[in-house]
Amino acid sequence: MPRHRGTYNPEREEPYEVSRFQIGKFMSCEACFWMDRVKGIKFPGMIPFLLNSATDTLLKKDFDKYREMQRPHPFMINQDLEHLVPFEHEEFEQWTKSLQLGLRYEFEELNLIIGGGLDDVWHNTKTDEIHIVDYKSTAGSMNSSKDGLKRISLEGPYKEGYKRQMDVYTWILRKKGFKASNKGYFVYVNGDQHFEDGMLDDDGNRGNMGFEVQLLSYFVNTSWIEPTLKKLKECLDSETCPEHAQTGFGYKGDQPCEYYRLFEGMREHGLMN
Repeated sequence: MPRHRGTYNPEREEPYEVSRFQIGKFMSCEACFWMDRVKGIKFPGMIPFLLNSATDTLLKKDFDKYREMQRPHPFMINQDLEHLVPFEHEEFEQWTKSLQLGLRYEFEELNLIIGGGLDDVWHNTKTDEIHIVDYKSTAGSMNSSKDGLKRISLEGPYKEGYKRQMDVYTWILRKKGFKASNKGYFVYVNGDQHFEDGMLDDDGNRGNMGFEVQLLSYFVNTSWIEPTLKKLKECLDSETCPEHAQTGFGYKGDQPCEYYRLFEGMREHGLMN
């Protein structure tokens, strides 16, 4: 069956593909989502975070070694999680392919396919549940005592998207019949730029950056997903553009949509009809 993606066409019978990223865009600003998905207006893209992608790849290699052996990684043991092992499943590699919506579920009620690509899954040998795992990388500031790196938290407006991502992947796996736990994990690697003397080796041919590794647990909330998908489908089927979001943007999350501000500024200076 041909894939129905990109610009939405209500005349097509194939289910329309919606990534967890597009769900996040809809929740941030319905107007921008509508202009992008319904009218095909392309907004400026984000610069790829290649260093973040590299840390994701290396972490997956770390856990893949123990996935093959079906043993807990030493990191898990250090976290008193020796009852967890990297999940082995015939479809796992497919689930990690985000550009193909490798992890997907057809929500027939709305004729939508919801999907994305996850980083990892861990199997709980005590409960037989699986836990969604997301790799994250950052380079944080020093703590208040100036003797170590500041501990990472899941607080902050932009980190709500991280939580929603884990909610969606848990929802999909449950819909696919898996016993997905309410608890997910974020494996955070925090680049140390404060307590390292440098990064180049003695020959000057290789560079090495030290990272602190921190595990954060998160209890998922899937109750918002299906009501939100129904609103998203109504937005796709709407012939008129919704209003731009008036909050949720800026460092504190209290500013209107940045494109709303752009368009208003252009109107103010007579650059738009």
